[in-house]
Amino acid sequence: MSTITVPSPTPSPTEDSEQLRKAFEGWGTNEKLIIEILGHRTAAQRKVIRQTYTQLYEEDFLKRLESELTHDFERALLLWVLEPGERDALLAHEAIRKWTPKNRSLLEISCARSSAELWTVRQAYHARYKKSLEEDVASHTQGDFRKLLVALVSSYRYEGPEVDIRLAKSEAKQLHEAIKEKAFNHEELIRILSTRSKAQLNATFNHYKDEYGHHINKALKNEKPEEFLDALRVVIKCICFPEKYFAKVLRLSIDKLGTDEDGLLRVVVTRAEVDMKCIKEQYFNRTSRSLEHAIAADTSGDYQDFMLTLIGKD
Repeated sequence: MSTITVPSPTPSPTEDSEQLRKAFEGWGTNEKLIIEILGHRTAAQRKVIRQTYTQLYEEDFLKRLESELTHDFERALLLWVLEPGERDALLAHEAIRKWTPKNRSLLEISCARSSAELWTVRQAYHARYKKSLEEDVASHTQGDFRKLLVALVSSYRYEGPEVDIRLAKSEAKQLHEAIKEKAFNHEELIRILSTRSKAQLNATFNHYKDEYGHHINKALKNEKPEEFLDALRVVIKCICFPEKYFAKVLRLSIDKLGTDEDGLLRVVVTRAEVDMKCIKEQYFNRTSRSLEHAIAADTSGDYQDFMLTLIGKD
């Protein structure tokens, strides 16, 4: 499902580091060479390149990249070179520091990653910022959002396929009763969403639909937009339909007056090695145009080239 292509045979990390050094040292930065190398290497390969470059030239690879690049291309490439857990820790920290109820990064990181990946994010966050992710979330949010977000970022869900049908029926009823009473912040609702495995939640939501005639996300829609309900729907979408969810983020980022670079960049960089092929299919099914065409129409220059490389178009 990844859209990253790696050449065969793949140059050694030393060869890649030497080529990157040439890209930096020439008359002006050779951005195309940087994209050719880093845009066609896996996370594991990029990690070794970063280490090898630093050992060979005794300078921090990320700082060198930062000094050579600018604007959206710089941010995209710097995020791309980070290890996935390190990248998510940075995105989470930015989201916490600029927290608004409309910010989706924390919800995506806590619900669209596996338990092992989220654990790695928490470790990277602690190492980088000398605080726990949970502590920072609790310090910068309040009310219902604090209860939900702290529970989500603290989660370590079971990842197996086993499902308890009796439990699914019972918790579907609990969810229905909470929603019927408009108790959207009910502790049981938050407990179910933040602790149950994805397989168990899918079974619960399927039973909810069978029993009450509509998907739970439809029940969480009010006549008036409510930010907390929006957050609950994002949680459910990231758990049950991540490809559809991220395709929608891309649609909203691109298909409006002016590109939302943060949404576009965040999805492409974090999902290119995960499920970008499926996201592209979902995007085309909804818009009848390819994601490649949409990105090409809304971006330009090296940033455009890099985004297109990550989604599989050279």
